[in-house]
Amino acid sequence: MDRQELEAVLRETFDADDEPVAVVARQARDLAEAGQFDADFDGELTVDTVVRNLRDAPDDYSLVERWNWWLGALDLSHGGYARFSVRPDVDSRS
Repeated sequence: MDRQELEAVLRETFDADDEPVAVVARQARDLAEAGQFDADFDGELTVDTVVRNLRDAPDDYSLVERWNWWLGALDLSHGGYARFSVRPDVDSRS
């Protein structure tokens, strides 16, 4: 998954600021590189897959909340996805 492409699409689709976009894109790339999504769903994690699933979250959710909502659903259904969630209390610059 191309992180720069994902960042651009997330920024445009969800009208999100740079910092949350970068954090979510980094977690999405880590998820893709781990191969867990591929194994669980018999297909590659793509930018389109991420965006399509984040769109399913409640409309009033921020980008990070959307990401965590989706990861929570994946964790409930398949397990092992919580480690890719974003903790809003962590300084993303470190």
